[in-house]
Amino acid sequence: MALQLRPNCEYCDRDLPPSATDARICSYECTFCADCVETKLFNVCPNCGGGFAPRPIRPTREWRPGVCTSKQAPSDKRVHLKYSLDDVAAHCARVREVPPEKR
Repeated sequence: MALQLRPNCEYCDRDLPPSATDARICSYECTFCADCVETKLFNVCPNCGGGFAPRPIRPTREWRPGVCTSKQAPSDKRVHLKYSLDDVAAHCARVREVPPEKR
């Protein structure tokens, strides 16, 4: 099962194409840009409380049969925060001092 490769930052709605090197995801594939992860979320997923990792780049070239962006298309469904910015800030402040591996 391939990652969805969501097309935008859930916080600022910035476009994050499949080749974006600044896309970050949590273990649930919540997707944010590196700037929001570092300056707004402080490495705390506002949805699950987990940390973030760089999102892998899906190859555009078919190096192996059936495995590339044209054969396994990224998602085109834009996702947005379901919490208010005040709630996100409070949640991140509450969790940010706990290392991701201990959350």
